[in-house]
Parts: sequence; structure tokens; C-alpha cells
Amino acid sequence: MAGNREFVYRRLHSLLGVIPIGIFLLQHLVVNHFATGGPESFNRAADFMGNLPFRIVLETVIIYLPILFHAIYGLYIAFTAKNNATKFGYFRNWMFMLQRVSGVITLIFITWHVWETRVAAAFGSHVNFNMMNEILSSPFMFVFYLVGVISTIFHFANGLWSFLVSWGITVSPRSQMISTYFTIGVFIVLSIVGVRTLLAFV
Repeated sequence: MAGNREFVYRRLHSLLGVIPIGIFLLQHLVVNHFATGGPESFNRAADFMGNLPFRIVLETVIIYLPILFHAIYGLYIAFTAKNNATKFGYFRNWMFMLQRVSGVITLIFITWHVWETRVAAAFGSHVNFNMMNEILSSPFMFVFYLVGVISTIFHFANGLWSFLVSWGITVSPRSQMISTYFTIGVFIVLSIVGVRTLLAFV
């Protein structure tokens, strides 16, 4: 019974990492990338997202609850996993270890980012270009966000590879090799989008 529960939890953890959390990440990166068009461009996109009907309900059901489960169970996986990358330095062993490390970094980053933006907005602050410009004007915070964004994108891209394997989509060695190149491409493209966005804010 415990084994079946563990199997279901791991499958759910994997699924939520892609749907809806991964989809939300893509949407968030796209909206933030409007900053490259200037303050007005970003503010229009942010206002549109901030004024969606039933926003609080949507954010709670589609974002916060899935992230909460993914984070809690992810921490359990991270701290119970047996990493052997230093003993057996295979590529996938390193990716396994980096997935756990990036998960912890991502959780710290997202928690702080939500505090600085969504929680601040709940107390009357306006989430706009000026807010992000002020946050990122600190060199320390810029580096923190840079590491956090890249870590989050890596965690998603590498997790996407694991998702495809776990759900039986990529079974053969060839399909797994193709998905490796695909997810590396996803990581590179999204990292460029994320870094360009951060630079646009400063």
C-alpha cells in the first residue's frame, strides 16, 4: 500500500511540474519579457494579467496549491535521494543531483519573489516596471534573481526530460537522447528570454 502511494505521489509530483506549473512558468516568462519593449509595454501586460476575472481563485487552484505540493514532496525527494554523481560521474547522475539542488534553490527564489511581489501587492504595492527596477537595482538582488531564474528554468527543462521518461513517452534510448537535446534547447532558449528580461528591468 505504501509503495502504491509513493508511486502515485511521484507521478503527481512529476505531472504538476509540467502541468500546470511548467505552463505557468512559460506564461510568466513571456509576460515579463514584455519589459524588453519598455516600461509601458511591461505595465500593460502586467495589468492585463493582474485584472483577469477570478484571479485569486485561479492563482490559488492553478498555481499556489500545485506549487505547494510540488515543493513539499520535492523537498522530501531531494533530502532522501541517494546521489552518486561523484562516484559514478555519468551525465544523467549529474542531472539527477542538479535537479535536487536546483529544486531547493528554486523554492527559495520563488518564495522570496512571491513575497516581494504578490504579498507586497496584497498590502497595496503596485506590481509594475518600477517595482522590478527598484528590486533589481541592487547588484546583490540582480545576481540573486539571475541565479534564481536560471535555476528555475533548469529545474523545469530537466524535469521535463524526467516527465517524458516517467510517463512512458520516451522509452527507447534513442527517444531519450532526442529528448535530452530538446530539453537542453528549451533550457537555452528560456534562459535567454529570462536573462534578457532581467537586463531590461535595469
